[in-house]
Amino acid sequence: MRSKYIIGGLIIIGFPIWAAISFNSSLTPYVTISEAKNSNEVVQVKGERVGSGNFDVNENVFKFQIRDENGEILNVVYDGAKPGNFDQASHIVCIGKYENGIFHAKELLVKCPSKYQPEGS
Repeated sequence: MRSKYIIGGLIIIGFPIWAAISFNSSLTPYVTISEAKNSNEVVQVKGERVGSGNFDVNENVFKFQIRDENGEILNVVYDGAKPGNFDQASHIVCIGKYENGIFHAKELLVKCPSKYQPEGS
């Protein structure tokens, strides 16, 4: 009888701890470009779009640059096609990892200014 209470107590205590650890490991911090270059973790970097980028058909990758508020430029390689609204974007959030002089993005979030302006402006 006592072992049921001990097992139940361990489950009740263990589940919130496991959930907190799982949630914490899924968080991806925002960092500056210089912090991303010094990190070995998956991070989010936000920057202003520089140019229109280049889609390499042979490698099936999209290459472009972003600039942060400090003026530092980051070369980004995204394993996928160029997002349709990329040319209208004011800022790009890249989620990925910096390796060998290039930020390898596994996900892009395109921030379009027209989405946030009232109609008729």
